[in-house]
Amino acid sequence: MIHYTGLSPFPNDLIYDIISHPYFQRLRRIRQLGLTEYVYPGALHTRFHHALGAMHLMAEALLSLRKKEVKISEEEYNGALIAILLHDIGHAPFSHALENELVLGSSHEEVTSVIMQALNVEFGGELQIALDIFNGKYPRRFFVQLVASQLDIDRLDYLNRDSFFTGVVEGHIGSERIIKLLNVHNDELVIEEKGIYSIENFLSARRLMYWQVYLHKTTVAIETMLVQIIRRVRAIHQSISMPEDLKMFLVNDISPDILRQQPKMLQAFCRIDDYDIIGAIKSWQHGDDPILSRLCAMLLERRLFNIRLSEKAHPREIIENLQRQVKATFGLTDAEAGYFVVSGVKTNAAYIGGDQKISIYTKQHEMIDIANAADLPNIKAMRKIVKKYYLCWPKSITLHDS
Repeated sequence: MIHYTGLSPFPNDLIYDIISHPYFQRLRRIRQLGLTEYVYPGALHTRFHHALGAMHLMAEALLSLRKKEVKISEEEYNGALIAILLHDIGHAPFSHALENELVLGSSHEEVTSVIMQALNVEFGGELQIALDIFNGKYPRRFFVQLVASQLDIDRLDYLNRDSFFTGVVEGHIGSERIIKLLNVHNDELVIEEKGIYSIENFLSARRLMYWQVYLHKTTVAIETMLVQIIRRVRAIHQSISMPEDLKMFLVNDISPDILRQQPKMLQAFCRIDDYDIIGAIKSWQHGDDPILSRLCAMLLERRLFNIRLSEKAHPREIIENLQRQVKATFGLTDAEAGYFVVSGVKTNAAYIGGDQKISIYTKQHEMIDIANAADLPNIKAMRKIVKKYYLCWPKSITLHDS
């Protein structure tokens, strides 16, 4: 039986059942871009949208490869579709904003792997190929690269999707053309030589999207506020109320191993979404703790932190000066002032290269790193990891550099 959503058919009953599962339906309530809507009001799309879109592009890519006589069995075809469909199922509420705050010190990929393992058991082992692909263990490497690499289906979907919903047109890429130019050589994913310029545009678009959208300074400021709220709740959890599922993760130190070993904890994680966090924040703004209530009210009313970005770490004396002002203005202790003066670093490498390089397959049957094949010198420069140090503080406080 073929099931339809809008005009897009689901390939089979298994995929339909996975999409219908509560763990996957939760992605309807997880924003793709976290709190970026505070900067770009149209950025209201969800991980659910992205997952379905990525699965569609994966189907197009596999069809194109089959036309080029790349052997792909039905089991591998379904496995690749399921792997990309579920690749983001482990995201915490607001996506990357709370990546390490509920399941401590872990990436969403680690949590995704745990959830996929649980689903594999529930579906009688039918997700094993998908799980192997996602975990990078499948022997045919190009399947792994289609799901997670410098040029994967994930990026081909989210760049165009995020570009559209934010209105940042510089992020638009020719995903259809790139898919048609994908090929496989020695089980490695490659791009045919005539696709060089499309890949140049892809890498440039990704770099621009990072600094204009994903790491936009106002987004960094508000997501810093959200993290400080969660950390304050952890510190005073005995004296405040919150949803039981959320409480499990803010009272206890939860790791991916605990999720794997305790099914009830995993089930609780898969019930927590953006709505739980916002509902709690709306309640906490009226609580007795002045730090938590102030932070919550500031976030809900869009009274955001000021933020300064720098190529170098901010001098200690500037941070200490801000902390002194915050303590005096709000009547706080040294430790409490740390919730309102926050520093850190954001990094981005538009292109890594090395073992993860994007390979151009030439007419002479050679594989060349895109950084060496491209005409543009800035493609080579993109291999450098860019660091930007940030410093956040309340707008009511004046920053003095001296």
